Amino acid sequence: MGIHLSRRDWLAAAAGLAVARPAKSAPTAPVAIARCDSYGPPVHAALAKLFDQIGGLGKIVAGKTVAVKVNLTGGAGIRLWHEPAELAHWTHPDVITATIQLMSRAGARRIRILESFVQDVDPLEEHMLQAGWDPAEMLNAGSKVEMENTGSLGYGKQYHYFAVPNGGHTFKGFRLNHSYADCDVFVSVAKLKEHVTAGITLAMKNCFGNTPATIYGEGAGIDEPARVPNGGRSMLHFGHRQPSKIAPSENDPSSSRDDGYRVPRIVADLVAARPIHLSIVEGIETMTTGEGPWVAEGRARRIHRVKPGLLIVGTNPVTTDAVGAAVMGFDPMADRGTAPFETCDSTLKLAEMHGVGARDLKNIEVIGERIRDVVFPFRNYS
Repeated sequence: MGIHLSRRDWLAAAAGLAVARPAKSAPTAPVAIARCDSYGPPVHAALAKLFDQIGGLGKIVAGKTVAVKVNLTGGAGIRLWHEPAELAHWTHPDVITATIQLMSRAGARRIRILESFVQDVDPLEEHMLQAGWDPAEMLNAGSKVEMENTGSLGYGKQYHYFAVPNGGHTFKGFRLNHSYADCDVFVSVAKLKEHVTAGITLAMKNCFGNTPATIYGEGAGIDEPARVPNGGRSMLHFGHRQPSKIAPSENDPSSSRDDGYRVPRIVADLVAARPIHLSIVEGIETMTTGEGPWVAEGRARRIHRVKPGLLIVGTNPVTTDAVGAAVMGFDPMADRGTAPFETCDSTLKLAEMHGVGARDLKNIEVIGERIRDVVFPFRNYS
């Protein structure tokens, strides 16, 4: 497949600005798929089997501090037809709790659950309580479990810098909450969903929320980060301003302001800068059409709550997301203009260009269930 660079990319290259190029060879790793038709005890059993199939959890987390980024997008007050958020667009608490239990038993020294919010500095526990969850179940699921809202400085004293190894598609680096640095292992626990501006939101797109709104949000400070976040991350979507000066500005401020161009590139930059060591994609129950109930407005396709009944696990986020895309009925090699990337560029391709991982299923070992036996075509629901 040829390399597609926009006119702005070519102009940036001619001006000596950083433009990410495809890696000569992107790494691959096995991905395991399991059927799991319900929450509760079946989740623990399915995850335990999946972790064994990819080589064992102990070799990943034993003796380590583990940071686990979950997906609680949109806040506790947004629901799909009065359904609990975890049955549509949030990572289910049973998946988070089972992951903590298994990591603790595998020897993890410390486990910190992370999510960022764009409107407040309230503890992550408070957001869970507002959703009707009991955070104590997670905090007591392991020997030393903590939580942090990473949408601001949080419990840290300073933001930490993460450089994109090859200069980045859009940013050469990011300033993030200390928890993304104060860990030996970083885990993304995502929901199996489509996304309006990224095509799909699995392990990689989940990390778009790593960015603190105090630096990358609407109410971010100019010279210094804001003390309290106030507003979404539209600057990352549309580029109408630059982050707080504590963080690098864009490589090329004249590049496209289209969010279908920007968001996938920023996702690829983030996962190159803050590598994901373990990806867990939960598709037991989820929704079609987009990343949350709010996408119904102005969309031609109706939202459906669906039950694929699947869990997917892998140690490489690109290979894991490629398998996840295939399970959803999409071609991981698809480019812009083809589902699910009709109006956006492919996060899979852009991360592969960074050398993060391989997206071609021919180069990915799939363990457990075969893709063709469990494929759940999301576009059949419209």
